[in-house]
Amino acid sequence: MEKLWIYFALMTASTFFITVLFTRGLIPRLKSLKMGQKILDIGPRWHKSKEGTPTMGGLAFMMSVLLCGLAFALVVALATGEDVKPFLFTLGLALLNGGIGVIDDLTKFRKRQNEGLTPGQKFFLQLLIAAAYLVFMNTWGYIDTFLYIPYFDIELNLGILYHVFALLLITGITNSANLTDGIDGLASSVTCVIGIFFAYAAQSYGSAPLGLLSGGIIGATLGFLVYNFYPARIFMGDTGSLFLGGLVVGAAFMINNPLIVVVAALIYIIETLSVMLQVGFFKLTCKRIFRMAPIHHHFEKCGWSERKVVAVFSLITLLACVLAIFGLRPTL
Repeated sequence: MEKLWIYFALMTASTFFITVLFTRGLIPRLKSLKMGQKILDIGPRWHKSKEGTPTMGGLAFMMSVLLCGLAFALVVALATGEDVKPFLFTLGLALLNGGIGVIDDLTKFRKRQNEGLTPGQKFFLQLLIAAAYLVFMNTWGYIDTFLYIPYFDIELNLGILYHVFALLLITGITNSANLTDGIDGLASSVTCVIGIFFAYAAQSYGSAPLGLLSGGIIGATLGFLVYNFYPARIFMGDTGSLFLGGLVVGAAFMINNPLIVVVAALIYIIETLSVMLQVGFFKLTCKRIFRMAPIHHHFEKCGWSERKVVAVFSLITLLACVLAIFGLRPTL
């Protein structure tokens, strides 16, 4: 148990410092390539001042988590003999989703607008990646067709429906993380809190691989916040948000408790629901429920500062994660 915290602390610290260094070097490089964010005209008018801010900053913490993750996974495997394959599979899930983000961001630059891949193209690629992840996790016996129901301590055998559910959950959470990345520091702050929850889970289960993953989440988001907190000097882009979403949902599958991510990542879910409600209600009535969706923009248009939105949403996430602790299954 003591070694677990050592690995976790080293992973967190190294990921943090390397992310800071990589991001610092990436900012001028992206500026020189003129890879600045395009701002939609329908967005809050004060966001126009952010146009041209370098994006694709997620590349910095993607590389940081990859390098540190592989190094410490090797150390853990050799030093403790613990099985690190679930960590490697989840890292692959996140990296491939981040790769979709890279393609999406580069497509936006090529088109010189704020729209990259079509939703259909993005969803199809995400489904393929999620399916591959589930095949690997199932083949090596880390998941099965039993769905654990948090708080009730029961399992339901869903059979083939489990895989349908898992595909939708993985793609849903990764896209929800993407929707949460709309104002300075929001996605990083919320995801950092979720990472702390999974660090607690790692300690509870004595899982070094989950400790590495949670350390990577915390170190990456804190390191990126050095430059992404208001006023942001760089944005993570779809590259970073899809990568973080993959890490978060993969962590839930690593503890074979996928539904717990719905609780811990409550803000992700609220952001997605706000968009679905806004679009659905507008199609039915030609009226809007919110001043703008996702919901963080609604509060901005109600007069909240970006810092206030980040603080409140992070606090809500903290409370949700405390609730999620009571939904952890007794043993892995």
